[in-house]
Amino acid sequence: MGRDKATLPHPGSASTTMVEHTVDVLKARCDPVFVVAAPGQPLPTLSADVLRDEIRGVGPLLATGLGLRAAAAAGADRAFVSAVDMPFLSADVIGELMGHVNADVVLPWDGRDHYLAGIYRTALADRIDALVAAGHRSMRALADSVLTQRVVMPPTRALVNINSPTDLDGRLTG
Repeated sequence: MGRDKATLPHPGSASTTMVEHTVDVLKARCDPVFVVAAPGQPLPTLSADVLRDEIRGVGPLLATGLGLRAAAAAGADRAFVSAVDMPFLSADVIGELMGHVNADVVLPWDGRDHYLAGIYRTALADRIDALVAAGHRSMRALADSVLTQRVVMPPTRALVNINSPTDLDGRLTG
């Protein structure tokens, strides 16, 4: 996109960023909430703990490991892992997935996996470190290497993510 998605204005509010909206949604079901930011990435003041990635540009797997490790240190056995580019994410998604926590990873599936809207065991942080050390960068590499349950869901706006400026031009707000 050419612009940091976290600091884009949320389509429903010119005064709220995507990351602020995501934190607000997550706080309804998750405590504590961690935001993993790139080194030097500017963020607004958030009601969440901000963690800094050590390495820029290696994808979400390394950041997920950092977040899972922090959640484990806070006493959590599982954590909801989310991207900040889903403007219609709701706590209902988390609630639906929580009914299926018999696996290492629980993902919503609506014709495709949503790796960055899933529940992960915090103990997976070491597995992530090993995958990254072996050159893997994708969330799929993690999901394919552990017990993963996919929860079939009908297509929902809650799982739609922003991938282009066209997405912000009103296509998603209707």
